[in-house]
Amino acid sequence: MTRRDWQLSGKVVLITGGARGIGANVAAELARRGAIPVLADIDETALKATATTIPSASTVVVDVTDFEACAAAVATVLERHGRLDIVWANAGIGAGGPVELVDPDIWARVIQVNLLGAYNTVRAALDAVLAAEGYVAITASLASFVHGPMMSAYGASKAGVEAFANSLRIEVEHQGVDVGTLHPTWIATDMVNEADAESLAFQRLRRSLRPPFAKTYPVDAIVGPIADAFAERRHRIFLPGFVRVAFTLRAMLNGKAATRDQRRAAPEIRRLFVEQSEQDGSRLTSLGSRWHR
Repeated sequence: MTRRDWQLSGKVVLITGGARGIGANVAAELARRGAIPVLADIDETALKATATTIPSASTVVVDVTDFEACAAAVATVLERHGRLDIVWANAGIGAGGPVELVDPDIWARVIQVNLLGAYNTVRAALDAVLAAEGYVAITASLASFVHGPMMSAYGASKAGVEAFANSLRIEVEHQGVDVGTLHPTWIATDMVNEADAESLAFQRLRRSLRPPFAKTYPVDAIVGPIADAFAERRHRIFLPGFVRVAFTLRAMLNGKAATRDQRRAAPEIRRLFVEQSEQDGSRLTSLGSRWHR
């Protein structure tokens, strides 16, 4: 099968992190284009609510940190639809704070969900996607190659996701499967909006950034481009387009000159994190209220 022959219509798409945010919105667009989305998430209530807005969608509850649960989810998809054409490892969480102050289990949890969760999802689905000569998509981030303070766990997880996808892409290309990574900048999802609203240290980090890295983009701005990229089975998806330039300049953007403003802000970022932790506790300050619950 060539990319020119590929059509989204009729394709079965498993989307982790599908209950809300980017996953839910793209699922609706894929369904509009004739694909058959299967929404997977740990939040059963949110899954059911989202599925009511996408008539062709079905749901499966899954914890991506559990490989057996991912394998069971794939088995459910195959039982329902007889095939799996696209797997999108999109589930992710964020936790922010200085390395010395973030609880070790919270730091590890980000790696478990974002990196090991992506591996579990893809590994569980890979045989079926290979059989369909389909497409693997993994949500990375601008943070996979541009790294700032407060985001060591998130950046490490997304850099790992990018490396995982790069290796996998070479392994499976001769078997008719393409692998794509998504690299969004700040997108107005619950995760970003809640951090903006709740974390004083995160707010200070955001103020230390310069355009275009400081801007938050609406989810609607990236939905169509993601669906287009899936239809074209692209290897890298930059959201929005300026992230492509950042990708080519990744070494420079992590250098001393480009990180000057963030290094100047680092003492205040740390102070704000400490003050909020003394009031709310380090776990709530690191995770935010929804993830903490």
